[in-house]
Amino acid sequence: MAPAKGPVGYGPGDTVSEQSTEGAAARPARAPAGGEVSLAGQVVLVTGASSGIGRAIALACAGSGADVALTYHGNQAGAEGTADAVRGLGRRAEVLRADVAEPADVTALARGAQAAFGRVDVWINNAGADILTGAATRLSWAEKLDRVLAVDLRGTVLASWAAVELMRRQETGGTILNMAWDHVLGGGTKGEYAEIFCAAKGGVYSFSRALARTVAPHIRVNVLGPGWVETAYGAELDPAVKARITDAIPLKRWAHPEEIAAAAVFLASDAASYITGQMLVINGGAVT
Repeated sequence: MAPAKGPVGYGPGDTVSEQSTEGAAARPARAPAGGEVSLAGQVVLVTGASSGIGRAIALACAGSGADVALTYHGNQAGAEGTADAVRGLGRRAEVLRADVAEPADVTALARGAQAAFGRVDVWINNAGADILTGAATRLSWAEKLDRVLAVDLRGTVLASWAAVELMRRQETGGTILNMAWDHVLGGGTKGEYAEIFCAAKGGVYSFSRALARTVAPHIRVNVLGPGWVETAYGAELDPAVKARITDAIPLKRWAHPEEIAAAAVFLASDAASYITGQMLVINGGAVT
């Protein structure tokens, strides 16, 4: 019996070599192996691009020459601000709303991006549930777990399948980047928050490596593994706790979102054309 299809039309039994490329909009031919770090002429989709790392990635991709589709769930104003900044760099931007934990939303997102641009060359799954700031901190541990698994893990799987569905019809294939956490390689730190994020982001890491084998050589799949990053969580963290974390990092500081974005641009570019199924750790040299 053939494996069941995924909720967006792609199942683990599918292989990209069997798929038609008819009707896909053409992107410029790939540069030779070892090409420059550039996304000129490409279309990049970034989920969760209203603020923080997602916003930084969208802007870095635009700065490297890409047009950008960017998504939001609740923060439309932030997404529109990111889009305006992309346009200020001379690139095209389209804003799409999606709850990546919902199959119907993911399907609509893929169709919307394809309708707007004709293709997606790079799909970056950055969207994640915030359980560290605001009202979410008052949820029970079970509720926090459900939220992170739904968005960070399930959402990444569903969106990756949607990306494959698009890219396998494109002659030049594409690249998928998923967001994990450096701590998944070493078990994280102590506490329930670390346990929850290791469960979800560890799933993202393992799923991505499996997907990379399934869809190669037509599509590359890699993972970003940031450590501690200066986002809203860091701004609200107790200074003594933050200082203790910082002291354990060899480079003695937290990353800026733009540094994670630079790694994303590299992995998305033809300079990384021989890299797939890997996680690039960006954590200041911390040993997890």
